[in-house]
Amino acid sequence: MSETLHKESTELTQEVQVRRLAYSDLPAVISIERRSFPTPWSLAMFVLELSKPSGICLAACAGDQLLGYVVCSRYDQVWHLMNIAVAPEHRGAGVAGALMKRLISESQGTLPFTLEVRVSNHRAIGMYERFGFRSAGVRPRYYHDNGEDALIMWLD
Repeated sequence: MSETLHKESTELTQEVQVRRLAYSDLPAVISIERRSFPTPWSLAMFVLELSKPSGICLAACAGDQLLGYVVCSRYDQVWHLMNIAVAPEHRGAGVAGALMKRLISESQGTLPFTLEVRVSNHRAIGMYERFGFRSAGVRPRYYHDNGEDALIMWLD
């Protein structure tokens, strides 16, 4: 099963497919991660998350090109969205939305979701709100790189 998204653009003319993230995707994941975050995850962190049988790790691709990914872990009675990123050159094309749609579908609605997002990341917050996430508080100075607060969001 794969979600498909069409993007009308000269940059990306192929359909975007969402599939399970594979270990072979990790070089491209690390490239996107380093271009997306001031304190990127290490390769070991991704390997650990991929090795968890209860997690959901997805890749958005156009042909052989990885456009973005999402990593979600199950903890007892909740799904925790750990990491989501889209290559800077493909942002705003619905790639993150396609990943979120597939993630929610694969979870089968059995448990709520939670996540933390930088309070300054209005674009991501807006996307999460469109999927039904709601603010549930703030984690002060959550991000170590600059001490920024994290908005805690939940989807029941």
